[in-house]
This record gives sequence, structure tokens and C-alpha cells, in this order.
Amino acid sequence: MEPVRNQKLADVIADHIEQLILEGALRPGERLAPERELAERLEVSRPSLREAIDRLATRGLLVTSHAGTHVAQFMTPLTSPLATLLQSNARVVTDYFEYRTIVEGPAARHAAERATELDRQAIRDCLEALKRNHELEDPSAETESDADLHMLIYEASHNLVVLHVMRAFSELLRSDVFYSRRKLYIAPGARDVLLAQHLAIGEAVIAGDVAAAEHHATEHIRFTAETLQRLQDEEMRIGRALRRFGRAEVLGR
Repeated sequence: MEPVRNQKLADVIADHIEQLILEGALRPGERLAPERELAERLEVSRPSLREAIDRLATRGLLVTSHAGTHVAQFMTPLTSPLATLLQSNARVVTDYFEYRTIVEGPAARHAAERATELDRQAIRDCLEALKRNHELEDPSAETESDADLHMLIYEASHNLVVLHVMRAFSELLRSDVFYSRRKLYIAPGARDVLLAQHLAIGEAVIAGDVAAAEHHATEHIRFTAETLQRLQDEEMRIGRALRRFGRAEVLGR
């Protein structure tokens, strides 16, 4: 964090921390530095800092406890009931990917246009992590790098609405509300295709190639949706076959 150079007042400190939350520099669930250390970093008095934290806690942006001060999971009041609704809806996967199609391509395009060097370096590092995890053949680690890359692209788009909404959806995705990413990654042939697609998206953003970034992001969502639909159809056919061959148990034969 940069020192607060303005007048050392609680509202100035609160505005500074709020801006960091808004811009995604401080993420939901992240723990702030201890009070003494944070006051020194911001070059403010501890009483003023404490007052600022109390204000943000009252507004639901921070949570204080014996474990310290954390950024509130402020999207949870929306995402928790939403997860319950979505899990009971058969159309959720189709609608989710339709939504991703609307968002993903333009987000990648904006990222290619707007990414700073810090954004680009973070994406480079994530692409390297993707390649390492791919070589390890660890679907769990690879799916985490997958999610990280998409979040970095949303951040690089510098659209605050996209960032916070997609961060909330990302948490639902990590909880397998929409579909199992692990199941996607163990589908025959999918891992290599997904790696190539993610590298293409990231490299286009880094290169500032807006058309390629949008194209690769859109194709990635299309491939993911089609692959999951194929897996779902195969599971349905297997289930039908098992029920047919198991009918003898029901009939007592």
C-alpha cells in the first residue's frame, strides 16, 4: 500500500482502503496488515486508522475479529442464495455459458487494450504456472491456474463491474456450482486443447492484439460448453443403459 499523503483523517483513510477494495487490490477474504504495521505503512495514527476501519466495518466492507481485520465477503449475500437456486435449475449450465459468451470475449478485448505492464507480467507468470501444472498432470492445480488466468484477464480489462461480478461467479465455479472443472480436465484430449487455448488468450492480451484476444476467448468458451455438453450426454446414455440392464433386479428375475 502507498502512504496516505493527504490530511490524516479517518475519512481519508477509509476512502483510501475503500478504493483498494473497489479496484480489486484488496480482495474479499484477504487479511489486512496488523494495526500497528498498517498505520506505519499509511503514515497515520492508530486511533485514526481504527476509526476508519470501524466505519468500513459498519458499511460491510471489512470484518474485524480476534483473527484480525479482513476484507468482507461482500458478495456472499448475493451468491449464497443464488448458488442454491442455480443448483436446482437444469438450464443453469447452458445459461451460464451463454452469459460467459457475452462477457468473456469483450473482457479479453478490453484487457488487450488496457493492460498495464504489471497486468501483463502477472499474466505471463500465470501462463508459466499453467504450463508447469500441465506437465505435472495435476488436474487440481491446473484448474486453479485456469481460474487465476481468467481473473487476471478480468482485472486487466479495468472494468470494475466485470471484475467484481466475475469474481463472485469464480467463487461459485470453484465450488462446482455450475460444473466440475476437474471433470472437464480429465475428459480425453481436453487438457491439451485447454492449455493451447489459455496460452493463446494470454499471449494475445500480452501482445495487445485485441481481435485475437476476443476471438480466442470466445472460442475457448464455445469449446468448454460443447465438451461439457458431450460429457453430460455420455453420462445420460450410460445411466439409461445401466437402468435397462438393472431392471431385472426390480422385476425379481
